[in-house]
Amino acid sequence: MGCGRGDTGQAFPAYVAAVTGLLFLGFAYFLVAQAAVTRNDAQTAADAAALAAAQDAREQLRAGWLDVILDPSQWGAFVRGQEFFSSPACASAADLAVKNGAAMSDCLDITAEGSRGFSVTVRTTGADAEQATASADAVVEARCTFEAPDPTPPPTPTEPAEGEEGDDGEEEEPGPITGLSCRGEPWVIDPVDPELPDIADLFTVRLSD
Repeated sequence: MGCGRGDTGQAFPAYVAAVTGLLFLGFAYFLVAQAAVTRNDAQTAADAAALAAAQDAREQLRAGWLDVILDPSQWGAFVRGQEFFSSPACASAADLAVKNGAAMSDCLDITAEGSRGFSVTVRTTGADAEQATASADAVVEARCTFEAPDPTPPPTPTEPAEGEEGDDGEEEEPGPITGLSCRGEPWVIDPVDPELPDIADLFTVRLSD
């Protein structure tokens, strides 16, 4: 009987040590999982913020293009997806980062594979131990091309026949603007009611590796 009590006494510390080890291991797994969730939240916020900046830039591009739609000589930078301002785009990124529980710490203008875009860095808010930092890049890809048609030569002036009135000096109405193609489809601009294709047909917004 004495030996049995001794064995029980020796086993108890080992049991306590085993339970303590399991608790510690479980806590360690919890911390690792929590850190992974925090990092994932930070990356999600960074991705969303970068896309928000690129989408704002895309809106700027379409609005600016519409302002000069009747003057194809000014289309170049818009067709290439280059003519926009970084400040309002980065402001949109910062706003969305806050909505996703993060704060934007950086927003840089970048060029990737010939497309202009943004590199955004955010940090999740909360206790220091629960914060994480992540970055993401997003670009605006142009989907259109423009080839200006050859200019039409002016008509040769002719003398009016006897009894006919001469040219009253009125200018001819401008003809349709051709040469624009988006996603492989031609698009003709009617000068009387000028319109552009849908914004998604003009530019694609995507994350960049």
